[in-house]
Amino acid sequence: MIAPDMTEPRIVVLVSGAGTNLQALIDAARDPAFPGKIVAVGSNRPDAFALERARQAGIETFTVDHQAHDSRDAFDTVLKAHIERYSPDALVLAGFMRILTPAFVRAFHGITLNVHPSLLPKYTGLNTHQRVLEAGDRLHGVSIHFVTEDLDGGPVVAQAEVAVTADDTADSLADKVQQKEHLLYPIVLRWFCEGRLKMVGDTVSFDGVPLADPMRLSAGD
Repeated sequence: MIAPDMTEPRIVVLVSGAGTNLQALIDAARDPAFPGKIVAVGSNRPDAFALERARQAGIETFTVDHQAHDSRDAFDTVLKAHIERYSPDALVLAGFMRILTPAFVRAFHGITLNVHPSLLPKYTGLNTHQRVLEAGDRLHGVSIHFVTEDLDGGPVVAQAEVAVTADDTADSLADKVQQKEHLLYPIVLRWFCEGRLKMVGDTVSFDGVPLADPMRLSAGD
């Protein structure tokens, strides 16, 4: 096992694609005042550009190719072993496009965060931007939530809204939402690393007070 540095929370990030959210986290963590360190970035795709972003930032990387495993259980077992080498205090899913098994989720309960491009509980799953347009919604956005065995159903910590305008397309909404993701995810991760945001059992608290509703950034923020 890699010897942990106990002076600051250790963060492992999982990615599958280009890694724009990862880049936002890397940029935030460069601040000497940021209360955590990204110690590793892992991916299920060897060709994910996010891995190159991590390498350019001097962060260790690892790959567990899901195509090399014949079941989700087998994949998650190997992935879990890689992650545990880094003794993470926070496990951050940043565009990690794999559904995790209950056993994996339980292993990292209370320390796993995910970003989802909708105002949960609306629009779990994929193609959220097109679904928002088809529904005629006037607000869309991003949610940061703790990961539980319920897909996209864990406690929502924070949300940021974007306005849906008449000329929006799925692509333009994706751009708007992504800008909010890049703003919100580092803030939430900072709260977690500072110990202000916690999940114990099924209860999420912020500054010691149970969090009844997600914290929000409005469309104008």
